Amino acid sequence: MKIIVAGTGFVGLVHAAVCSEYGHEVYAYDNDKEKIRAFSTGDSEEIEKYVNEPGLSGIIKETLGNYLFFSTDLKAVIEGVDAIFLCLPTPPNLNGSTNLTIYNSAAEEIAQILAERKDQRRVLLINKSTVPIGTARHLQKIMTNRGVKNFGVASNPEFLAEGSAVEQSRRPDRVVVGCDQPEDFQILRQVYSQYVNHVRIKYIESTPETAEAIKYVANTMLLTYISFWNGVGAKIGEKIPNVSIDDLRKGVTADDRISTWGSYVSNGAGGSCFGKDIRSLIYQLRQVHVRTKMLESSYEVNEEQKVYLIDRAITETGFQFNNKTVAVTGLAFKKHTNDMRDASSIKVIETLLGKGVAKIKAYDPLAVDTARAVFNPKENVLFEKIEYFHTAKEAIKGTDALFISSDCEEFRGLSRTIEDMVKPPYLVIDGRRMIPDFKALLAKGFTYLAVGSVAMKP
Repeated sequence: MKIIVAGTGFVGLVHAAVCSEYGHEVYAYDNDKEKIRAFSTGDSEEIEKYVNEPGLSGIIKETLGNYLFFSTDLKAVIEGVDAIFLCLPTPPNLNGSTNLTIYNSAAEEIAQILAERKDQRRVLLINKSTVPIGTARHLQKIMTNRGVKNFGVASNPEFLAEGSAVEQSRRPDRVVVGCDQPEDFQILRQVYSQYVNHVRIKYIESTPETAEAIKYVANTMLLTYISFWNGVGAKIGEKIPNVSIDDLRKGVTADDRISTWGSYVSNGAGGSCFGKDIRSLIYQLRQVHVRTKMLESSYEVNEEQKVYLIDRAITETGFQFNNKTVAVTGLAFKKHTNDMRDASSIKVIETLLGKGVAKIKAYDPLAVDTARAVFNPKENVLFEKIEYFHTAKEAIKGTDALFISSDCEEFRGLSRTIEDMVKPPYLVIDGRRMIPDFKALLAKGFTYLAVGSVAMKP
């Protein structure tokens, strides 16, 4: 198959690479010339400036020039195309609705070029981005209005988790496709021939609207599960004496019907999907007069979770942040990525600055450069208080408190670093329960405050 992937962000680049790995002729298109130049080098450092995903640069290097090609000229690669995947940014508006400005612009550009093509074979336009229910119909109208002939539209949502996207794209738990016409289902069966009739992978065919809805309901359910454990399980461990959150989690999830995924309490879930998608679904349901109290609560619990440990530190340990130096380790929204979209660390740092800290010493194994762009001093002079470091040890040295905000494996060994770099009185705020040997810290005079547990003082 000849495939065009329009948009080379996290979703688009992974999809293009894995499709090329399976022998399709794939053209990854983007109007960002510098990004396309970087990807075209096949160099891992150049690629990972934009998308840092384990295994991705290796696939690109292997298939580049044979099955995978990069282009900023859509017109030059349009002839003979079988399928065009739209992997475009769909950010939220302030009211929670989905902003389709970039999507619409790209769709109009594609429509104009398709209308002028010489090869009139059937082409299928596939929404890979998360878009509101009914967007496939919207895309269909754009194509029709532009005079495009012999085309179909489809929805094929992605379910990739950052940090493991390549492996999940190679071996998904399910592939969901929504089409109207038999010939369009057949095109997607050819694209995904390795998954059709697979003994483990569920290949699900439905309507475009159902496929669009599946993505929203799936992400909303996942965030709701996380919010349940943070809003109920963690609070029981924090407020009711002699309750172990770890044993509570083990006991509850011993029931095979209850997932262990999402039961690890934290300082909130971030990333490009959960918050954006639940807000979009709330907006879409309100438009058809459906009450959304449960969804609103799930979203509110998650947002509150990102910063409430700072308030707990003040009320339960008596720590005052004004004029203090605080280390923040873990800037990306999760381990194994440099993505900071909706990361808990953003609200943590903004809240600490609002409390009047003298300095924030920040560290992340992958996301320091991303953080420099997120916390641009030209946009807020308070961001000048943030200093970045290449190791956790350097960040912790000379601070008065530490906030652990992501689940990087290296943070499990921070107790020794804390003992070496700082002296009590010192406050450790553990937003991910990453320090298993916290009792050793308590014995040496440190104060420890973790999500899901009461505050512990020496």
